Amino acid sequence: MNELFLPDEAATERLGQALAHTRPVPAMVHLQGDLGAGKSTLARALLRALGVQGVIRSPTYTLVERYPLADGEAWHLDLYRIGDAGELDFLGLDEGGAGLWLVEWPERGRGALPPVDLKVALDLQGAGRRACLEAGSARGAAWLQRLEQDGHLRGLPAA
Repeated sequence: MNELFLPDEAATERLGQALAHTRPVPAMVHLQGDLGAGKSTLARALLRALGVQGVIRSPTYTLVERYPLADGEAWHLDLYRIGDAGELDFLGLDEGGAGLWLVEWPERGRGALPPVDLKVALDLQGAGRRACLEAGSARGAAWLQRLEQDGHLRGLPAA
């Protein structure tokens, strides 16, 4: 597991950019943390770094937002408002339909989501945030290794 301290929004955006530049395809990412922890900020930065233009909406009310990428499609899900994982069946999500899944509140979709590659847990720490990155698969472990080896996290202090 990797732990980083993100002192401000710019650091959270740098982490999102680093994840974008090193991501595997396909990739399933769980974004965990309380309300206001920075999950949507991180997702927005990652999507922007992948070339998404225009407004990047939070899927709080729509549950899922879809974005075209050069190598497929990204799905940004916010499961905070679902009561049961079975509700995901009505969203028309096919496991092979997206090259990137960004899932906020993934614990609410337990058992109905594809296996996770990378877990990113964010929590408030003083004026900043602590980010814990944990691989959930061999693909996720290779992703974390690329992040470290390629120097994409350089300058972000350990938590």
